[in-house]
Amino acid sequence: MDLSHWLLFTAVCLATTYSPGPGVLLAVSNALTHGPRQALISSSGNALGIFIVAGLTVSGLGLLLHTSALAFTALKVVGAGYLIYLGIRQWRARGSAFSAGASVAVESVTPRRLFLNGLMVALSNPKSVLFFSAVFPQFMPDQASVVQLLLMTGTFATCAVISHLTYVLAAGPLMRWCAAPRRLRNLNRSLGLVFIGMGLGVLRMGTGGRP
Repeated sequence: MDLSHWLLFTAVCLATTYSPGPGVLLAVSNALTHGPRQALISSSGNALGIFIVAGLTVSGLGLLLHTSALAFTALKVVGAGYLIYLGIRQWRARGSAFSAGASVAVESVTPRRLFLNGLMVALSNPKSVLFFSAVFPQFMPDQASVVQLLLMTGTFATCAVISHLTYVLAAGPLMRWCAAPRRLRNLNRSLGLVFIGMGLGVLRMGTGGRP
């Protein structure tokens, strides 16, 4: 891949990753509840999930999901269910890294669990598979090498982490403003509803990636 094609691909990746999605929302909600550093742990898990999804897509998973209604429906139900679960958990969250009980809130979830949450969001999102199967072939030659695949996947994963970091930093002032118990409760419930809405949106998604 020459420099001009890589720059174009990077622009597509940035436009995609900066569009609010489950990964971005998870990073923001974790930053609210556990702190910015903890949010980056979930983003690291999300980046690993992107690597795995991209590899599986190139190896044939994307074609399988396009041709098998059963496989696509199964992944869709798993992904939607996990997002709804995260929404319910966020709705019920009471702590914040910016509240008086910050130390308790941050320690309540282990780094491993945060990492696995980010990983699961990436692995269970059928939209990611459809994106890779639709976009990657446009930038890959007929005889693509492993190095080219790693470059493209690494570029997308890096863009995803950068976008998460941007959202987390931008949300800092809002999080401090919501440190008051009532505001925090309302924000947690709002984020929970967005997670649930995304889960319901995934359930309505067809194989073309649209509801």
